[in-house]
Amino acid sequence: MKLLTLNCHSWQEEHQLDKIAHLAETIIENSYDVITLQEVSQAIAEVVVDGKVKKNNYGYILLQELNKRGSNEYSMVWELTHYIKNRTYEEGVAILTKHPIIQQQSFFVSQSEEYAVNWKTRRIIGATIKYEGTPYTFYSCHMGWWYDETEPFKAQADKLLQRMNWDEHFFLMGDFNNDTSLQGEGYEYLLSHGLHDTYHLAEEKDEGVTVKGKIAGWSNNKQDLRIDLILTSKPVQVEFSKVIFNNLNKMVVSDHFGVEAKVHL
Repeated sequence: MKLLTLNCHSWQEEHQLDKIAHLAETIIENSYDVITLQEVSQAIAEVVVDGKVKKNNYGYILLQELNKRGSNEYSMVWELTHYIKNRTYEEGVAILTKHPIIQQQSFFVSQSEEYAVNWKTRRIIGATIKYEGTPYTFYSCHMGWWYDETEPFKAQADKLLQRMNWDEHFFLMGDFNNDTSLQGEGYEYLLSHGLHDTYHLAEEKDEGVTVKGKIAGWSNNKQDLRIDLILTSKPVQVEFSKVIFNNLNKMVVSDHFGVEAKVHL
């Protein structure tokens, strides 16, 4: 099974449509089974096309680009997390998959659920699929920061972990906003609760860096960070874990690089 996660920084990128097209071409080329996206935005003023999804929803346009290229096997679930850019955009999280979705869910992990006024609200979206006869659940996660005074990561992580069904096999994928190199912070906290990092399980891997320098939310950063992760509730064979969209493995499409992995289930 091939997995991809990407914080797409949507509608805040130059040449946004060209970057969506490049992402679509890469998805088709690599034939990912499950894709989790964060910062998947749409204009509040746009018209609704499907449920909560509006006409210029980044994920909806990505699906159109896939369809244009002859790939109509992907479906998407999307959920609103908060308003951004002076309350002109609704930002959310999404999951795309080419497998039938048998169940979906969403829930807040932030203390605040006032998404219209608080940009630090965080909501997780999950989708359960059947793969070779076995159900697996995938979550698209966009979490807060360890030392945030109003929305600390630890409280969000506790809510997230409490919602998990540890009897099933699940994957937490996305932007965790906690650098894996820092001891005693969010990354170690997650692993201490029984999660496994596919990066460390991988037979083949690169440096794993997904953020270089200053980006939104890391305005003082001067370091290389690994904050975009694919975590699993059970150890699995991982053929490879690679950073993508970093100008070494495909063109940059966001202020974050993506992570792709091939797991054997």
